[in-house]
Amino acid sequence: MTVKVLVIEDDQAIYEMIKERFAQWSFDVSRPEDFQKVMSIFIEERPHFVLIDIQLPAFDGFHWCREIRRISKVPIIFLSSRDHPMDMIMAMQMGADDFVQKPFHLDVLVAKVQALLRRTNDYQEESMNINNWNEAIIDFSKSEITYMEKTMELTKNELFILRVLLHSVDRIVSRDELMRKLWDDERFVNDNTLSVNVNRLRSKLEEIGLADVIITKKGLGYMAITREG
Repeated sequence: MTVKVLVIEDDQAIYEMIKERFAQWSFDVSRPEDFQKVMSIFIEERPHFVLIDIQLPAFDGFHWCREIRRISKVPIIFLSSRDHPMDMIMAMQMGADDFVQKPFHLDVLVAKVQALLRRTNDYQEESMNINNWNEAIIDFSKSEITYMEKTMELTKNELFILRVLLHSVDRIVSRDELMRKLWDDERFVNDNTLSVNVNRLRSKLEEIGLADVIITKKGLGYMAITREG
């Protein structure tokens, strides 16, 4: 299995140096192009390991470490030229597994990554119940959706409807199909109850800033849409 490493580092030279050396060990290395969308990339890539700098554009590495730890136990190593003990303490408090000061020896970094991976047998499963949609993070195991640091709890029916719509994102799902899937899952709802649940789901999404992302196609059904940009 190829190990996927996400490098949250804005220094292009350091990133290329890490990527080149890690490729020798068959590691697949990537990094965010847009540092406003680190979590979207994390969820999309589902990396087995994260390397992260402290000083980054927009939000610092502590912020992104905290956000990753909300949904995953993936191993994290901080890379930083900052050498104050408080930075190391903060990194560990945010949930990091190690702290490596720059400049560092690449072979030592590879060894640290390999050692952490050996001790982490379940690193791949943590994100399986996580989905990303329009920059929102949906945690199906917790029945929660988070957008712009606002979290909303969903009922079982609302979550189930959202899951079905996202399975066919940007395509119409008929009311009949939704009803059938709800009945197959032993969620006994009638036509009116379906309307109520969809409207409540829309209201909750709008409350956290996700308005008009579930639209009605009159006479056809509903569609969860992907916003452009």
